[in-house]
Amino acid sequence: MSDAAVPAALAEIIDDFNAVTERERLELLLEFSDELPALPERFSDHPELLEQVVECQSPLFLALEVADTDAHEVSLYFSAPPEAPTSRGFAGVLQEGLDGLPAADILAVPDDMPDRLGLTRAITPLRMRGMTSMLARIKRKINESLAG
Repeated sequence: MSDAAVPAALAEIIDDFNAVTERERLELLLEFSDELPALPERFSDHPELLEQVVECQSPLFLALEVADTDAHEVSLYFSAPPEAPTSRGFAGVLQEGLDGLPAADILAVPDDMPDRLGLTRAITPLRMRGMTSMLARIKRKINESLAG
Protein backbone atom coordinates (compact mmCIF):
# COMPACT_ATOMS: atom_id res chain seq x y z
CA MET A 1 0.00 0.00 0.00
CA SER A 2 1.11 3.55 -0.63
CA ASP A 3 1.89 6.25 1.88
CA ALA A 4 -1.34 7.90 0.72
CA ALA A 5 -3.15 5.27 2.81
CA VAL A 6 -1.57 6.60 6.01
CA PRO A 7 -3.86 9.23 7.58
CA ALA A 8 -2.26 12.64 8.11
CA ALA A 9 -2.10 12.46 11.93
CA LEU A 10 -0.47 9.04 11.82
CA ALA A 11 1.90 10.08 9.02
CA GLU A 12 3.03 13.00 11.18
CA ILE A 13 3.74 10.63 14.08
CA ILE A 14 5.73 8.34 11.78
CA ASP A 15 7.70 11.35 10.53
CA ASP A 16 8.39 12.43 14.12
CA PHE A 17 9.82 9.01 14.95
CA ASN A 18 11.97 8.93 11.84
CA ALA A 19 13.32 12.44 12.40
CA VAL A 20 15.17 11.42 15.59
CA THR A 21 17.83 8.91 16.61
CA GLU A 22 16.99 5.37 17.65
CA ARG A 23 17.47 6.22 21.33
CA GLU A 24 15.23 9.27 21.00
CA ARG A 25 12.57 7.07 19.35
CA LEU A 26 12.35 5.05 22.55
CA GLU A 27 11.95 8.28 24.54
CA LEU A 28 9.22 9.39 22.13
CA LEU A 29 7.47 6.05 22.58
CA LEU A 30 7.55 6.61 26.36
CA GLU A 31 5.96 10.03 25.85
CA PHE A 32 3.08 8.36 23.99
CA SER A 33 2.83 5.91 26.89
CA ASP A 34 2.49 8.77 29.36
CA GLU A 35 -0.11 10.51 27.19
CA LEU A 36 -2.43 7.51 26.71
CA PRO A 37 -5.85 8.72 27.88
CA ALA A 38 -7.58 6.95 30.74
CA LEU A 39 -10.54 4.76 29.94
CA PRO A 40 -13.98 6.35 30.17
CA GLU A 41 -15.96 5.08 33.15
CA ARG A 42 -18.29 3.03 30.95
CA PHE A 43 -15.28 0.81 30.16
CA SER A 44 -13.31 1.02 33.39
CA ASP A 45 -16.43 -0.01 35.32
CA HIS A 46 -17.12 -2.84 32.84
CA PRO A 47 -13.85 -4.52 31.84
CA GLU A 48 -15.82 -7.25 30.04
CA LEU A 49 -16.44 -4.69 27.27
CA LEU A 50 -12.72 -4.66 26.49
CA GLU A 51 -10.94 -7.22 24.35
CA GLN A 52 -7.45 -8.41 25.28
CA VAL A 53 -4.76 -8.30 22.62
CA VAL A 54 -3.17 -11.58 23.66
CA GLU A 55 -0.23 -11.16 21.28
CA CYS A 56 1.07 -8.32 23.48
CA GLN A 57 3.60 -9.35 26.11
CA SER A 58 1.86 -7.13 28.66
CA PRO A 59 -1.85 -7.11 29.44
CA LEU A 60 -3.33 -4.73 26.89
CA PHE A 61 -7.03 -4.35 26.27
CA LEU A 62 -8.91 -2.34 23.68
CA ALA A 63 -12.40 -1.32 22.76
CA LEU A 64 -13.76 0.73 19.94
CA GLU A 65 -16.99 2.36 18.97
CA VAL A 66 -18.06 2.97 15.39
CA ALA A 67 -20.37 5.93 14.93
CA ASP A 68 -23.68 5.42 13.19
CA THR A 69 -22.87 8.02 10.53
CA ASP A 70 -22.02 7.83 6.84
CA ALA A 71 -18.29 7.98 7.60
CA HIS A 72 -18.50 5.53 10.53
CA GLU A 73 -15.99 7.47 12.64
CA VAL A 74 -14.10 5.22 15.04
CA SER A 75 -13.35 5.99 18.69
CA LEU A 76 -10.50 3.96 20.18
CA TYR A 77 -9.94 3.08 23.83
CA PHE A 78 -6.98 1.26 25.37
CA SER A 79 -6.08 -0.08 28.78
CA ALA A 80 -2.55 -1.08 29.73
CA PRO A 81 -0.79 -0.89 33.07
CA PRO A 82 1.86 1.80 33.68
CA GLU A 83 4.38 -1.04 34.11
CA ALA A 84 3.98 -1.78 30.38
CA PRO A 85 5.36 1.41 28.79
CA THR A 86 6.09 -0.15 25.41
CA SER A 87 2.56 -1.51 24.98
CA ARG A 88 1.11 1.74 26.32
CA GLY A 89 3.32 3.68 23.92
CA PHE A 90 2.15 1.68 20.92
CA ALA A 91 -1.45 2.11 22.05
CA GLY A 92 -0.82 5.84 22.42
CA VAL A 93 0.51 6.07 18.87
CA LEU A 94 -2.54 4.28 17.49
CA GLN A 95 -4.95 6.28 19.65
CA GLU A 96 -3.47 9.63 18.66
CA GLY A 97 -3.00 8.69 15.03
CA LEU A 98 -6.34 6.98 14.37
CA ASP A 99 -8.95 8.03 16.93
CA GLY A 100 -11.93 9.80 15.40
CA LEU A 101 -11.11 8.87 11.81
CA PRO A 102 -13.57 7.30 9.38
CA ALA A 103 -13.54 3.50 9.42
CA ALA A 104 -12.42 3.35 5.77
CA ASP A 105 -9.31 5.43 6.55
CA ILE A 106 -8.30 3.10 9.38
CA LEU A 107 -8.96 -0.02 7.32
CA ALA A 108 -6.67 1.38 4.60
CA VAL A 109 -3.69 1.83 6.96
CA PRO A 110 -0.87 -0.43 5.74
CA ASP A 111 -0.38 -3.49 7.93
CA ASP A 112 3.35 -2.72 8.12
CA MET A 113 2.69 0.69 9.72
CA PRO A 114 4.32 -0.30 13.04
CA ASP A 115 7.57 -1.06 11.20
CA ARG A 116 7.53 2.46 9.75
CA LEU A 117 8.20 3.93 13.21
CA GLY A 118 11.83 2.86 12.94
CA LEU A 119 11.77 0.84 16.16
CA THR A 120 12.50 -2.62 14.76
CA ARG A 121 16.11 -2.58 15.97
CA ALA A 122 15.31 -1.02 19.36
CA ILE A 123 12.27 -3.14 20.27
CA THR A 124 12.13 -6.92 20.35
CA PRO A 125 10.29 -8.66 17.49
CA LEU A 126 7.75 -9.96 20.02
CA ARG A 127 6.89 -6.42 21.11
CA MET A 128 6.68 -5.26 17.49
CA ARG A 129 4.29 -8.14 16.85
CA GLY A 130 2.15 -6.77 19.68
CA MET A 131 1.68 -3.44 17.92
CA THR A 132 1.00 -5.14 14.60
CA SER A 133 -1.60 -7.24 16.40
CA MET A 134 -3.21 -4.14 17.95
CA LEU A 135 -3.68 -2.65 14.48
CA ALA A 136 -5.00 -5.94 13.09
CA ARG A 137 -7.42 -6.29 16.02
CA ILE A 138 -8.71 -2.74 15.47
CA LYS A 139 -9.32 -3.48 11.78
CA ARG A 140 -11.05 -6.77 12.60
CA LYS A 141 -13.33 -5.12 15.16
CA ILE A 142 -14.22 -2.36 12.68
CA ASN A 143 -15.09 -4.93 10.04
CA GLU A 144 -17.22 -6.85 12.56
CA SER A 145 -19.01 -3.68 13.58
CA LEU A 146 -19.72 -2.66 9.99
CA ALA A 147 -20.95 -6.17 9.09
CA GLY A 148 -23.18 -6.49 12.15
